[in-house]
Amino acid sequence: MEKLKICGLFLLLVLSYLSDRANGRVNFKAINAKLKQLNKPAVKTIQSEDGDIIDCVDIYKQPAFDNPALKNHVIQMKPSFDFKEETPSTKSMLSKLVVSQTWQSSGSCPEGTVPIRRIRREDLLRADSIDGFGRKPQEIISKSSTPNQKGSRFPFFSSTKRVVPTVTNESAAFLVTLGSNFIGAKGDINVWNPRLSSPTQEFTTAQIWVKSSPAQVFESLESGWAANSSIYSGCFDHNCDGFVQTNSQIALGAAIKQMSRQLGAQYHITIGIYKDPKTNNWWLKYGRNTPIGYWPGTLFSSLKFSSTLVEWGGRVYSSNVKKPHDHTQAQMGSGQFASASYGKACFIRNIAIVDFSMALKYPHWVGAGADEMNCYSAYNDKKSKGASPIFYFGGPGRNPNCP
Repeated sequence: MEKLKICGLFLLLVLSYLSDRANGRVNFKAINAKLKQLNKPAVKTIQSEDGDIIDCVDIYKQPAFDNPALKNHVIQMKPSFDFKEETPSTKSMLSKLVVSQTWQSSGSCPEGTVPIRRIRREDLLRADSIDGFGRKPQEIISKSSTPNQKGSRFPFFSSTKRVVPTVTNESAAFLVTLGSNFIGAKGDINVWNPRLSSPTQEFTTAQIWVKSSPAQVFESLESGWAANSSIYSGCFDHNCDGFVQTNSQIALGAAIKQMSRQLGAQYHITIGIYKDPKTNNWWLKYGRNTPIGYWPGTLFSSLKFSSTLVEWGGRVYSSNVKKPHDHTQAQMGSGQFASASYGKACFIRNIAIVDFSMALKYPHWVGAGADEMNCYSAYNDKKSKGASPIFYFGGPGRNPNCP
C-alpha cells in the first residue's frame, strides 16, 4: 500500500461545476502538455526530504492568472481587516499548533514568489483522466426524491428546515450553523493520519466549509487537511485556477511533519476563511492570523455577498459509502468514533463565525450530525458554562455495526 500523505493545508473552490486514456493506453503527449500547463516557471526550486519538489513561482505568474476572469486582476497583497483572536477557553486540553511543513527544512522561497508543489507525471498517471486531475470528484446525487434518514441532512434554523441533497459517494460528520450574513469562520482542526482502503480511489478530510444556500447558486469554499496519496493536491489547491496566493512560506498541498498520536501529543492547524468587507475577496488565514491568499470576489455569485451555511467536520469520499454491505474501511479523523473524546478522537475547537458585527464569536445555533452514524459519528461536547464547546467527529468506516 502506498504511504499516505497528509496535506498540511488544502483549499477547494466549488462553483457550479476528458478522459485521456483510450483502451488503457496512456497519451504521453497530452500528459506533457498538461504538466506544462500546471507547472509554472520557477525562480527557485526546492527538493523536499519527503520527495516533493517545491517551485518558487513569481507571484504574478502563479496559476490563478490562467483564469480569463482574472486577466486584469490587481493583487491585493494583504487583507484590509484584522479580527482580534479570542483567548481560547479550552485551556485544560491544549494541543500544539502545527507551524511547519516538511519541505521547509530544505529551503525557503524568496519574497515576491509563492511556493507551489510541482505536479509530476506519476501524479497524472494515477488520475482517472488528465483533465480531471486534482479536481474534486463529481458528487453523485441520489435520484430518489424522498430524503432518507441514512443519507440526508436536516438542519433546523428559525423553525425552517433545509435539506441538503443526498450525495451517495460521500459520507460526512459535521457541525453546522445556518444564517444569512456570515462573512467568516474559523477553527483549530486536530491533525491525524487516517487509513484508506483504496488510496488511489478515496480521500478523507478534516475541514471547514463556507457555503451558499442550496436554494441559491451553490458555491463553496473549503480548507483543512486531507489524506490521500493521489488527490491531495489540485481544483484542490492551485490546480483550480482562481486562488491568488500572497504568502511565500506555505505551500498548499504539501505535507506536514507533526501528527497526533493516540493518548499522546496532539497537534492542530488553525484555519480561517474571511470575506474582506472592502474588496469582497475571501481570504484564507492560517495559524496565528497569517494570510495565505484569497479567492477573488469577482468569481462568485451568491458568495459575493455572504455565506448562509458554515460546517466544520470531516468527510470520506468513496464509491463504497452509504451501501447496505461492503462499506469502505476508510477512516475519518483519527479512525475513532466521536465518543472516544480528547486524545483519541479527532476534534475541532475554538470554533467561531464572523457576521457583519465584525466580531469573532461562537455561533448562536449549531447542530451536529453524520450521514452514517454507525460508520462515522459526531458529538458537540458542551462541558461547562462559559467554555467553548469542542466538536468531536470521525470513525473507522466498516465495523460490525457498519457492515
